[in-house]
Amino acid sequence: MDMNELLEGLSYNEKRLLLALDKNNGCGSPADMIRIGGFGLEVEVMGSASWLASKGLAEIKEESTKYYELANVKEVENGLPERKAIIAIDAAGGQITLDGLASAMENGEDKIAVGWLMRKKLANMGEVDGQKGLTLTDVGKATLSTKMADELLVEKMLEAPVKESDADPKIIKDLKGRKGLIKDVVVTQREITLTQMGTEAARSGIEIKEELTEVTDEIIQSGKWKDVDFRKYDVQTFAPAMYTAKKNPLTRLGNEVRRLFTEMGFTEMSSEYVQPAFWNMDTLFIPQDHPARDMQDTFFLDNPERIELTDRDLVAQIKAIHENGGNTGSTGWGGEWSEDKASQALLRTHSTVSSIKYIAEHPDAPQKAFSISRIFRKESIDATHLPEFSQIEGIVIDENANLDMLISLIREFYARMGFDKINVRPSYFPYTEPSLELEVFFNGKWLELGGAGIFRPEVLAPFGVKTPVLAWGFGFERLAMLKWNIKDIRDLYISDLDSLKKNTVY
Repeated sequence: MDMNELLEGLSYNEKRLLLALDKNNGCGSPADMIRIGGFGLEVEVMGSASWLASKGLAEIKEESTKYYELANVKEVENGLPERKAIIAIDAAGGQITLDGLASAMENGEDKIAVGWLMRKKLANMGEVDGQKGLTLTDVGKATLSTKMADELLVEKMLEAPVKESDADPKIIKDLKGRKGLIKDVVVTQREITLTQMGTEAARSGIEIKEELTEVTDEIIQSGKWKDVDFRKYDVQTFAPAMYTAKKNPLTRLGNEVRRLFTEMGFTEMSSEYVQPAFWNMDTLFIPQDHPARDMQDTFFLDNPERIELTDRDLVAQIKAIHENGGNTGSTGWGGEWSEDKASQALLRTHSTVSSIKYIAEHPDAPQKAFSISRIFRKESIDATHLPEFSQIEGIVIDENANLDMLISLIREFYARMGFDKINVRPSYFPYTEPSLELEVFFNGKWLELGGAGIFRPEVLAPFGVKTPVLAWGFGFERLAMLKWNIKDIRDLYISDLDSLKKNTVY
């Protein structure tokens, strides 16, 4: 960029600063520029200086110096607590009881003093007049007539802040151990210097005129436009990055999933985090000796430890179905079903508990419902696992529901999420038959994303549902990771504004 282009792109304040610097022999502090250039605030000077520096017309030098100053002068203007303590002990004859020291010192300073007396070996703790007390040591007696190093430093601070280089780090560390006594103060000295090109620009005949950034009818009608400069903008000049407001990827995905299902006529359902094992497992025909009930997978609660099962008719039906199949034609799991186990309180381990509760309240076909539900399992935290995560749950109750409809729904959902290659394969779940697992093809490999199936008669019979019920549970966080190529699941939950700003999810 040549000199003419640079001059045309200078703002009103940049021109003022150039001329002020040249008038002050090419350099100066912000205070000098306020005095010479008529600036109002240091921030105004430094803002203009930064733009001049970005254009190669000036250089900015900064030198920061740390100082220590007293944050609480009243606490030490009459001496440190240990100084007052050794004076009191000496006045008592070289030893004093703790009660006597407390009486001799005000505002509970004796409690602070005792610790420092022992730490500095100014006194020993022992028996005095049959009570616990303090006796001056030789160090303490010698200190009566001399100043301690920290006292000398505090005296300097009473006069003025002390530069870091003039203070003993060990003493500073001890003084900082006295809560709220001293504080750090950083003083930054700044100097702005014209470069050779900046000097040339300052002496090129710059004229200071009022500068406007927009044209109004008043300016045109009054003729004022003839006597002012209009600000020219350089699109190549450095400007700070600006970021639009963004939602967290999970919020973005949740909104997208909700919109998709509601457009397909689904109703959103929900359930409480805390459930009895009865609703979380037993109503879903999960046997009571199933590994999923083990403490390794499930968070059982201490408070409440049990949740009372109030629907006695439903409890009786579930008991019969588990033990012998009830009236479903199944043989059940056999053995003895325990209501005590069924009433155990836990954090729900899957979102299917929302589905079965919805079915209990809406048994009549047709019904379509979905949820995005937080669930809890005892998982080790790593790049793909968390002890709490979310599932996309869904059910369809319809007389014509079948396996083809279920697979079509799965394919439609993932196609709308941007995944065309979907694989469905047989699997096993205690509460569905047939059962399916689904995978999508991503980055050259098949990745498992969830399970699905048709609820068994043993699950539906207690609620009087005789029509087929399709059900599925998809991984929510894993879908977000695949959709936006996020490598670590923990990144979805870290409160990092900088990461969110740079995220490509809008």
